[in-house]
This record gives sequence, C-alpha cells and structure tokens, in this order.
Amino acid sequence: MDAKKILFIAQEITPYLPESEIATISRNLPQGIQERGREIRTFMPKFGNINERRNQLHEVIRLSGMNLIIDDTDHPLIIKVASIQSARMQVYFIDNEDFFQRKQTIKDESGNEYEDNDDRSIFYVRGVLETVKKLRWIPDVIHCHGWMSALTALYIKRMYVDDPCLKDAKIVYSIYNDNFQIPFRKEFPNKLKMDGAKESDIKALKSDTSFVGLTKLAIDFADGVIQGSETIDQELLDYIKTKKDLPFLPYQAPDSYIDEFNAFYDVILDTSN
Repeated sequence: MDAKKILFIAQEITPYLPESEIATISRNLPQGIQERGREIRTFMPKFGNINERRNQLHEVIRLSGMNLIIDDTDHPLIIKVASIQSARMQVYFIDNEDFFQRKQTIKDESGNEYEDNDDRSIFYVRGVLETVKKLRWIPDVIHCHGWMSALTALYIKRMYVDDPCLKDAKIVYSIYNDNFQIPFRKEFPNKLKMDGAKESDIKALKSDTSFVGLTKLAIDFADGVIQGSETIDQELLDYIKTKKDLPFLPYQAPDSYIDEFNAFYDVILDTSN
C-alpha cells in the first residue's frame, strides 16, 4: 500500500524564516515528495518575524475562527496561507496573537527562551490537526520536523484516536540537533493529561520536561523515526535502540535524503498494517 498523502508539520521553513537545517529540509522535502507523485500539505507556525506582506500571506476565513482551550484559557486559531510559486506548493500557517505575534521565534531579543514554549507547542500541534480535519484531507503519513511538532503522535494516538481523518495516519518523527535549553514548566505533563493523555503516557515526562524528555515522548508514540541531523544526542540514539520494532532511518546525505525518506514512508505503512 503506497502512501498517497503526506502531511508535513514543520517548526520552520525557508524562505519564511532564515535558512537552517530544519528550515531547508522542510522547504525542499515537500516539493521533492510532490514531484515524486504524492499529494502534500505543509504547515508551520506564523511566527511574528515572518513578513506577511513580502511573503503574501493571507487569512483563510473558512478555516479560522475556532478557539482552542489550553489550561482553561481560550485561544483563537487563525489560519493563513502562502504559496511558494517555484515549487507549486502551499504552506499553511498556524497563528494566534497570544503565542505567535512576537518579534522572534522561540527566544526573545535577549536570547532567552519563551517561558510558554510548552503551551505554544500544544497550540501549534492541535491547530494543525484541527485544520486538517476542517480540510477533510486524510493523510497516510504525517512527517514532523522540530520539537514544536513533537506532541503530534501523542495527540493522534490519544486525543484523535477516533477521528476519521487522523486515526489511521502513521507518524514519522525526525530528530534534529535543535535542543532547547530550559525544560518545559512542571505543569506541562498535566496539561497533556487534561487534553486526554493517560497517566502512563506522561509518567517519564513528569521527571524530565527537557528536550530529551520531550523527544523520548515523541519516539514512544511515533511509527517511525528519522535521524535528521548528522549528530544527535547519544541518549536519544540509545533510547531508539531499545525500541526493537520501531523503524529507524539513520542520517541521510543532503543529495539523497528525499528518495530515502520517500521509500521510508512506504516502509512505515507496510510494517504497521
């Protein structure tokens, strides 16, 4: 069974944000997968330093207007879209005034990581999944890039397990060397529980809300893992080895990764059926 529809959930994409390993892969991979005959959708956060006028973003009224509740607070979900003409590719943006209308991405002007990056991550993942539902677009594979997308597999396996658009999707998580330095707040696991996570899901997270702890959670619920950076945390590599039945693709060179990822999507579907 071929994966026909691939959903990309990215933390950053060039040209909307400066080039980085994640931003470059998240720009070129969807185009390459589309050129290989698959249907794609691509999402990223609408960080405040993205120039809406220059990049010709516009709001999609029919998709916007929903409120997402995080920690008993309502947060309006705004969906914007732009096109990368040379790639014949659209990018959807998740926006919210509380979380994303800032001059920086994950750190402030002084280089301090935003204290509410945990809530921003929850809002981003839920915003993407709610928008995919509204689009009535049923992905075969969801490929996540960057820690801001790390909760995707947990949410699909727990909170969206009965949703006809999402329940059969297989989740691939790419691990990059994009560590955040300040662990998420200690209330973070309980916020996931309020959304539907089980106590057993968040047990390890209660003692470790660091980048490594969050990534281990993503690995626990993923259907396949890719080493996105040439070097990643050794503790995470060792943890992946404990998951004997989890398909794992080691780091791939820039000139060959698109074909390797493309083949990996079918491996994920074959091994999980």
